[in-house]
Amino acid sequence: MLVTRELLTEYLEAVGSRFPHPGRLFLVGETSQVFAGLRDWAEMVEVAGEVAPEHAAELSSAIASVAGELGIEVFEESPADVIPLPDGYEERARPIDSPGGSLQLFHFDPYSVAYRFIARGDEPDYHLVLVYLDAGWLKLEEMDARLEALLPRFTNETIQQDPAEFRRRYKGLTQMAKTLAPRSIHRHTEA
Repeated sequence: MLVTRELLTEYLEAVGSRFPHPGRLFLVGETSQVFAGLRDWAEMVEVAGEVAPEHAAELSSAIASVAGELGIEVFEESPADVIPLPDGYEERARPIDSPGGSLQLFHFDPYSVAYRFIARGDEPDYHLVLVYLDAGWLKLEEMDARLEALLPRFTNETIQQDPAEFRRRYKGLTQMAKTLAPRSIHRHTEA
């Protein structure tokens, strides 16, 4: 089932009502873009939770059980699970008005998300980053500067690939971004 903004809102409200502890829930990638109106749908919900360690399993259970009840797929992963995060990522998380409950909602830092998806390097991942660029959530100059500070922390162990491969992928993405005119990046639509 495709995840629209309406379905995503229902999902987030249900998770928030089931999880009684304070914490933060971050929308990641396409899920963030659907909620922000940058695309019409996503194939799954992608989230990352930040709660006290003793409540982590309970949050994961709420995330999974609500998804099962609504018949949607969920993927729980923080970009921090895959790459070192750039300095200042906490301040760049974008707050979302919470639909209730004790969970605060945020869009995960778009720069961290972009680097995570560039590291994976599939074509849909590049399009996700291009949508962020087109929406003004990312600036190429800032991506370059943040990446220069971040690259020394990249190793085969931290990003599960050769850092030189990441640089090649990043260069390919920046070339794509420079050749595409603004608003030429197509949104997913329900045809």
